[in-house]
Amino acid sequence: MENEAASLPLHLGFIADGNRRWAKKHGLPTYEGHLAGHNAIKEILRASVQAGIKYISFYTFSSENWNRSEDEVNGIMQLVISLIKDDVKELLKEDTRLLRFGPREGLPEKVAKAFDDAEAKTAHCKRATAIFCFNYGGQQEIADAAKKCIADGIEPTPTTLRERLYHPEIPDVDMVVRTSGERRISNFMLWRAAYSEFMFIDKLWPDLKPADIEEIIKEYNNRNRRFGGN
Repeated sequence: MENEAASLPLHLGFIADGNRRWAKKHGLPTYEGHLAGHNAIKEILRASVQAGIKYISFYTFSSENWNRSEDEVNGIMQLVISLIKDDVKELLKEDTRLLRFGPREGLPEKVAKAFDDAEAKTAHCKRATAIFCFNYGGQQEIADAAKKCIADGIEPTPTTLRERLYHPEIPDVDMVVRTSGERRISNFMLWRAAYSEFMFIDKLWPDLKPADIEEIIKEYNNRNRRFGGN
């Protein structure tokens, strides 16, 4: 797929919704839905990087998801530990850096270490950056930025807060894509999504395919972006 660089979103964000419904639809255990969802992340990430998008973020486990059943949460954690290790090879192949957004507190140590190792091994990659929002909440990110301002003795302002977000070098999200037919933001990237375009897709997340990236880019090009101006 060929696209002019100027026509691409710099930062494309995905609210990856629908894994459990996909599993139920196919008569499979919830775990299989999360596994299929992870495989979709790999495909969508690869297609996005190859299309030329520089920053791709995935909302994969929110701070509210801890309220799910213990069996489901434990299954997700075990899945993440094994898959993140395997994903590093693909990330290196695509010259893509991995970052995790979210507090370290509350994460099982093995999960935190798996992300830490992947971040360290891909830190030199330059082609693109993949952001995994895991144990993440947009309100918490802003609250943490405010705490840093207070600790630094600085008044919280839009500028000082922006400088203290998780990885402040990551730009705002140009387009947020949510799957599964839901029409809400669910605490995703609240600061960086202030002027995002939104696209809602009826497909469940595991059914999203690389060809959908072409449609997302086409839709982005059809938008007339405004930032409070005319």
